[in-house]
Amino acid sequence: MSLTDALMAQLEPHNVPLERFREIVGRMYAAGIMVRDEDGVEQRLYDDMRRIEAPLAEYFGLAGFTLVHDAQNAFFRLYASGADIPGIADGSDGDAMPGLRARLSADFVAAALALRFLYQQGLADAGGRLTDDGEVLARFEELAATLQTQLKRPLPAGAVERQRLLNDLKRHRLIRLAPLFAMEDEEALLAIRPTILGIISDDMLARALESEEPIPEAAEEEGNPQ
Repeated sequence: MSLTDALMAQLEPHNVPLERFREIVGRMYAAGIMVRDEDGVEQRLYDDMRRIEAPLAEYFGLAGFTLVHDAQNAFFRLYASGADIPGIADGSDGDAMPGLRARLSADFVAAALALRFLYQQGLADAGGRLTDDGEVLARFEELAATLQTQLKRPLPAGAVERQRLLNDLKRHRLIRLAPLFAMEDEEALLAIRPTILGIISDDMLARALESEEPIPEAAEEEGNPQ
């Protein structure tokens, strides 16, 4: 029996065709994350992933990746070999940041760390900033202040660069922005999604806060999914 035949035999009881399996795998390699509440397409793909989680995990495992399912927050994330996987003690000190076929800037890495810091604060406060969806609401200026005070790194200077950073954080499913969000509005809120817990562990955040070294510019990564 070929590998394809063996895979199809595993998919058949769950009524998931091979084409659907390929679509899921392609999206996970390209994006590294599947969030159920992102949109209707992603919701259907996530639901199919839940049904075939075992063969998917085995497939990615053979390729050297680790598939992690956060059922509470309803998302899957894919990690490359050697990545520091939050919540898994055997994770190494490898880079767990998003990055399959992508070039990550130091601004993105620093912003993700700052978002993780703010998210933890929101959980600890247990106040009105925590939504029913597990998101923590924060103002844009809070992100800027956290970067400066905790990580000793300012936001990008230009408005275009700042908007690009926000777009990248949104694309990697780390934040949600309201349709009318504007950086100039001091009261405008961004929602930090629980998916931030999947890329920044407590240890990673602690190391970044304790370090006096600047965050280096990230090189293009090969096979480390976002």
